Amino acid sequence: MNNKNGHSIYFLGIGGIGMSALARYYHAQGCTIAGYDRTPSPLTKALEAEGISVHYEDKPELLPEHIDSVIYTPAVPKDLNEIAEILRRGLTLTKRSEALGEITRGRFTFAVAGTHGKTTTTAMLSHILKESGKDVTAFIGGIANNFNSNLLLGKSADCELVVEADEFDRSFLHLSPDISIINSIDADHLDIYGDRKHLIDSFNAFAALTSQKVIYKEGLPVTDNGKGITFGLNENCDGYISDIKTESGVMHFNIRYENMTTAITLPMPGVHNAFNATAAFLAARLGGIPSEAITKALLSFKGVKRRLDIRVNNARYCYIDDYAHHPEEIKSCLSAIRLAFPTRKITLIFQPHLFTRTRDFMEEFAKTLAMADELILLDIYPAREKPLPGISSSTLLDKVQLKEKSICSKEELLTRIGNKKPELLVTMGAGDIDRFVEPLEKMIQTW
Repeated sequence: MNNKNGHSIYFLGIGGIGMSALARYYHAQGCTIAGYDRTPSPLTKALEAEGISVHYEDKPELLPEHIDSVIYTPAVPKDLNEIAEILRRGLTLTKRSEALGEITRGRFTFAVAGTHGKTTTTAMLSHILKESGKDVTAFIGGIANNFNSNLLLGKSADCELVVEADEFDRSFLHLSPDISIINSIDADHLDIYGDRKHLIDSFNAFAALTSQKVIYKEGLPVTDNGKGITFGLNENCDGYISDIKTESGVMHFNIRYENMTTAITLPMPGVHNAFNATAAFLAARLGGIPSEAITKALLSFKGVKRRLDIRVNNARYCYIDDYAHHPEEIKSCLSAIRLAFPTRKITLIFQPHLFTRTRDFMEEFAKTLAMADELILLDIYPAREKPLPGISSSTLLDKVQLKEKSICSKEELLTRIGNKKPELLVTMGAGDIDRFVEPLEKMIQTW
């Protein structure tokens, strides 16, 4: 997969955030790229605008006549008609994670893992390296605002890599990292792992793949085999965070590392983002970047779309969008918003993602969603799953201890919000709730 210039590569699930970055990468290498996805989205429209052919119907006759290789995401159904046709043609199906793993072999690679925080940290580290003059290619699990893309392309074929290391389906075990980051290991993807022990085992297998240093948050059950560098609030950490302050949504804090104190200003709220920035700081330092250059780069970091993404903020109304879909992510996001806007009533629209995740964390979801002042629940986004008996948004809503709470259909959402005109609106979820972001933003701007 590293030398595919001129090849025709077909993507099943091309609209996924990781898949689209790979498609863009190979397109830039001179490959002919085409793909299928279930529904159009801003990502697929962007790919089409870049000259990549995308279709949205599962019809074998829409496959390109000539295909050299096929890359797929495990999120696509296995019973697709197109898969049957691809196999009939005798073509091999390569997982996205395997293709990304091949790209990392033989090249210096920073890999950023964690059940939460990896996308923002990947974007931060990529921005730091680029702003500091490094030639770098980065695969990011979100649209980084500094690049307006999920892919940063380096100039040379052997430039350094920054990759987001996804634990879903044990994808990150295909990577060959030199320096890795592990931000968090909270129970998630239990439909894949079964229990937290197997999840932890997988993260430790990822750490064992790392050739040089493993940067991880204090307290995580990481077996570092002497390669570990820890960060956190404890003075015994290798990277020690202190003096955290928030002013008008801007974070100020110090990082103590190698007997030096570096003052950091980060133009985004949230203690979790101080941790993300510290992990990126340590990785950049190990990559040879001076502290002063890192500090300067973080000042101009613009964040990631759908990660504490402030879309509207004026004297009367504020609208924030976030990808949070796990209780710990919801907690971090709402805590940061409460800290930045302490006097405003928070109206939260949340779309649960996956029946299994809703089932596995029902009590935790109920507790963290109650941190809002008002909750509007959409139906569960099923993604790759079939419904589970007794698991629904109504079941979850019953457990949330809030006076102001309701269920809303997607068809009614814009009308309801238009009538309510909430002073601080937050949308959250990893499903198709992102389709409402631009309509809501445009509507709120007219109030």
